[in-house]
Amino acid sequence: MTIAASEKSFLGQPRGLTVLFLTEMWEKFSFFGMRTLLVYYMTTTLLIEQGRASIIYGVYTAVIYLTPIFGGVLADRWLGRRRSVVMGASIMIAGHFMMASEALFYPALAVIAIGNGLFLPSLPGQVAGLYKPDDPRRGSAYNIYYMGVNLGAFMAPLVCGAVGEIYGWHWGFALAGVGMAAGLTIYLLGGRYLPADPPRAAREEKIKGGGLGRSSLMLFGGVILAVVVFRIAYEQVGNTLALWIGSDVDRSLGGWTIPMTWFQSLNPLLVFLLTPILVTAWDRSARKGRGMSSLARMATGAALVAGAFFGLAVVATLAGQGAVHWLWLVVFFVLLTSGELFILPVGLGLFGRLAPVQMTATMIAAWFLAAFAGNLLAGLVGSTWSLMSPATYFAMMGVVASVSVLGLLLLIRPFRNVEA
Repeated sequence: MTIAASEKSFLGQPRGLTVLFLTEMWEKFSFFGMRTLLVYYMTTTLLIEQGRASIIYGVYTAVIYLTPIFGGVLADRWLGRRRSVVMGASIMIAGHFMMASEALFYPALAVIAIGNGLFLPSLPGQVAGLYKPDDPRRGSAYNIYYMGVNLGAFMAPLVCGAVGEIYGWHWGFALAGVGMAAGLTIYLLGGRYLPADPPRAAREEKIKGGGLGRSSLMLFGGVILAVVVFRIAYEQVGNTLALWIGSDVDRSLGGWTIPMTWFQSLNPLLVFLLTPILVTAWDRSARKGRGMSSLARMATGAALVAGAFFGLAVVATLAGQGAVHWLWLVVFFVLLTSGELFILPVGLGLFGRLAPVQMTATMIAAWFLAAFAGNLLAGLVGSTWSLMSPATYFAMMGVVASVSVLGLLLLIRPFRNVEA
């Protein structure tokens, strides 16, 4: 079931997209707020050794992208997407407040991961149902939805981080729980603007009868592989690039030194600033019949990220043993974020649009599986950082992103009819 296309709100999109946008924004506020505090809490309050704390952090953030596989199946087969969102959000709220007890630390992490498994694939799985099949706005809907992800990610370290550091980690965790509760409230109040789930009997019957053709499966598989490769380069932003910013970048501004962690806020901030510009341009092109296909957009995004890393390699080479001015980082992040907007939300939208209605949550969960694999591989590749110069490493990341470009370009011709 779709919502009438005439209902418009933010950036000319249906009101339901605003509901999903705000719900996702508060969920990510809670997730990134809690994640910001996690390592500090483990090492300073729980007195967990740094190496073990890092392992716990890595396992937790990886599992966050695994539980949606099971949650997506539950949503599609039995619970329905709307009920899964409510249940998942409620479970996560409980988990965030459990973090206030040191004795419940590990159970709290498990509870949050379980709730996330129900929530994460089921909320974006409702975006496609807001539009008619021929609505030209469908192609940019997930980019607007993606703004909610990054707005929440931008606010969380500034708010939860400050509260946790000044007043105590437990208060920061509690604030993350309040954020999740705010998201659930918005979702419940805005339910009338969201697409209804198909009846359970219809879901079960359609799933038993299949609905996902071989061509679609091959397309999804090819895209996942290309995105896994892409994420090896993209996920260096919070890893090796952060190390380089701390050691080799001139962060002086007048008589003041810019905190190295502040550069991590550039990416979500630029997502929020650039998305309206790109969405407006894409919608205008679509109405004129000149819009790019999703695969072409994704290949363009990977190419922009490759260019960003190659450019950084050149800058690092020219700097030699000297420090690189921080303005070059701003240029890098503009290119990287532009590329991200061309590939990640567009790929999410591709999975949401092409998946059979009865399997939307499951297929979106498969999309997040690429994040799980890409994040793990990015960490392994990042372990080679100290074995080569920064310029060589950044050039290698440019090559990795270029491999993703090639893979996506090879998918365009054979799957042109499938994507259409």
